[in-house]
Amino acid sequence: MSVESWLVFAGFWVLFVTSPGPNAVNCIRNGMAFGLPRALWAVLAILTQAALFLTLSALGITALLITAPTLFLLAKIAGAAVLIWLGVRGWMRAGQPIADAPYGAASIWMRAFLVATINPKSVAGYLAAFSQFVAPNVPIGQQMWVIVPTALTITAASYTGYTLLGVWIGQAALGAVANTVVRRILAGCFIFYGVALAATIFV
Repeated sequence: MSVESWLVFAGFWVLFVTSPGPNAVNCIRNGMAFGLPRALWAVLAILTQAALFLTLSALGITALLITAPTLFLLAKIAGAAVLIWLGVRGWMRAGQPIADAPYGAASIWMRAFLVATINPKSVAGYLAAFSQFVAPNVPIGQQMWVIVPTALTITAASYTGYTLLGVWIGQAALGAVANTVVRRILAGCFIFYGVALAATIFV
């Protein structure tokens, strides 16, 4: 991969992982609820999902998913249902003290991995990365040595930033009412993304 191609890919990836979406909302929520050390388990989960999807894209599996309408439709339905469910549950629990949230590292990791995986934006993004930036005349293994570290570094920086934003919000002097409002806004974002995803099923 030439320097010019790498710069274009890096720019694309910055836009891909910094645009607000379910992962960003989840990171803000985790930072607000759990503080930085525990919330970073969610960033690790997103990196795990990113590494997995990069590998599957290199093997051509995400392209197969895109070309299988039934599988992609099922993925959309499942993704919309999970996002709406997470939003409704978050809305209902918004009034509870954050300290009462019984989430360990494994639960935080699993939730973040689920949110990252069920988002069809991920499939489309990784497919776009490989269809636009991978040179067909160069062995894929050689290009992965450049693509994977670049993608994972940018992804880690982006979602760590969102997590730090959540930590800052959590540490701010918010009253109980403001705290509940912020948490319901985040829950509402999950519901919005789920409904928006469901709407694409009928397009």
